[in-house]
Amino acid sequence: MSGSGAPSIQHTDGTGLKVTIVAGQWHEEISNGLLAGAHRALAASNVEVTEVRVPGSFELPVVSKAVLEAGADAVVALGVIIRGGTPHFEYVSDAATSGLTEVSIATGKPIGFGLLTLDDEQQGLDRAGLPGSKEDKGEEAAEAAVATAVLLRSLRRGGAVHQ
Repeated sequence: MSGSGAPSIQHTDGTGLKVTIVAGQWHEEISNGLLAGAHRALAASNVEVTEVRVPGSFELPVVSKAVLEAGADAVVALGVIIRGGTPHFEYVSDAATSGLTEVSIATGKPIGFGLLTLDDEQQGLDRAGLPGSKEDKGEEAAEAAVATAVLLRSLRRGGAVHQ
């Protein structure tokens, strides 16, 4: 399972932060699980939350960039890409991943990475935070986005870096 060795990120107090969840609509059951996990984590972090749905994972970077430029402090990007019998999987996975990285660096704002790139549907069900799931990647992505936004806010205010 990909979660072995994952850090334990506790809910960070993100009071005052605006976080937007940008989520693809493909693979509804898995996507809805990811969304629920992200919403739980963001509620526990005391942030202002908005949600934007996009057609698919390919659209995550451009919409993430737009919401960050419009004032969001962080994005939680959620999507599901399942391998098929054509190279489409590799193209979309690479474009979405590279695009989200570029947007985060260009804006200087964090994007919690909740894009699942899967060999089959069961892998997504195992990671979606649903009853019986082994992991909750929506929650993990939201926790990472908030923790990073809080760290960046501290650094920009001249705060110390703790190791």
